[in-house]
Amino acid sequence: MDPALFDDNERQAAVADARQFMDVGALDCECGASIPSVTIAYETWGALNAGRSNAILVCHALSGDSHAIGWWDRIVGPGRAVDTDKYFVIGTNCLGGCQGTTGPTTRHEDGKPWCSRFPLVTIGDMVEVQMRLVSALGIDSLHGACGGSMGGMQALEWSLRKPGSVKKVWMTGSTRAHNAMQIAFNEIGREAIMRDPKWRSGDYPVNDPPMDGLAVARMIGHLSYLSEASFEHKFARRFQGKSGPEWTLGTEFEVESYLSHQADKFTKRFDPNSYLVLTRALDYYDRTSLKGSQSEYLFTSFTIDWLYPTQQSLELLRLAQEAGHPAKHVEIDLPYGHDAFLLDAEQQGTVAGTFFAR
Repeated sequence: MDPALFDDNERQAAVADARQFMDVGALDCECGASIPSVTIAYETWGALNAGRSNAILVCHALSGDSHAIGWWDRIVGPGRAVDTDKYFVIGTNCLGGCQGTTGPTTRHEDGKPWCSRFPLVTIGDMVEVQMRLVSALGIDSLHGACGGSMGGMQALEWSLRKPGSVKKVWMTGSTRAHNAMQIAFNEIGREAIMRDPKWRSGDYPVNDPPMDGLAVARMIGHLSYLSEASFEHKFARRFQGKSGPEWTLGTEFEVESYLSHQADKFTKRFDPNSYLVLTRALDYYDRTSLKGSQSEYLFTSFTIDWLYPTQQSLELLRLAQEAGHPAKHVEIDLPYGHDAFLLDAEQQGTVAGTFFAR
C-alpha cells in the first residue's frame, strides 16, 4: 500500500510561494449575484511554443490549489504525463477557494471579508474566470484541460462552455453530476460546519472560525476518499499506543487518531465558508449532454473508488460517443479508493501522457 495515501498534504505543499495574481474584472454569477472584482491565483511551468498551442490547464479538486506540480507531483512535472518540459502548464486556484483566488475570505469593497455575502458560485463560474486568465495570457485555445474529482468537472465544462477552446479533456475519478449519495456526503459535511456554534451564519471572525465543524467535515471526507482495503491495511483494529482498551470515549484506536490528526491539519489551511461554497458548486453541477463540444475525451476511473465509481465514467463515455466525439475510457485496478487519482502515475499517467502527446 502506497504510504503517500495517508500523508494528506505533506507531499502536496509548495516549497516556495510562486503564485501570481491577476484581476479578471467583474463577474455576473450564474446564481444572479455579482462580484465587482475577481482576482485569480495561478502558477505556470514550462514555456509556450511559437504557435501558443501547447498549453495544458490543470484543475484542482475540492481542497487543492494552484500548485499543481505539488499536489499532483506524480502526474505534473518534467517527464511526467503532463510534461512541463513539453507543455506550458497552468494551475489555478478556483473561484470561491481560499488559496489566493477571490472567495469568502476575500475583502469586499467595504473592507470587510465577504463571509456569508459571497455568492454560491458554480463550476461554470469557475471556468469563466479561468477562461479570462488564459485569454489574458495570450492563449486562444488550450491543448488540454485535465483534473480529478471537481477538477474533472471543470475540465469538462471547458469543452462545453466555449467549444473549440480546448482540444483534449482528461477527467479522472470524476462525473458529469453528483448522485444522491454524493450530495449526501457533502451535506453532512456542510451541516457539521453550520451546526458549529462558531459558524455564526457564516459571519465568523477570522480569528475564531468554526474549526470543530470543519474538522468533522474533513473526517467525513476522508472516509469517502479512501477505501475499506486501505483503511484495513493501515490500521485494522490496532489500538493507539497501547495493547488494549482504556474504556474511555477518548482516542482508543489508531484510525481515530489518524482522522483527528488529518482533520486538525486541514483546519489550519482551509476556510469553512469555502468548504460550503465549493461543495454546493459540486452538487449543483449537472451536464446531461456533450453535444456541441469540439474536444476529444479521456476518462479514467478506479475499481474501488466508491465515491466516483466507474459507472459514472462509463456514462460520460456514452455521452461523448452519442455526441460523436473521439473518446476512451480506462478502468484502473488499484486498492486506494478515490485518492488513487492523486497517487497513480504508472497506469493513468501512461494513458494520459499518450493521450496528450498523440
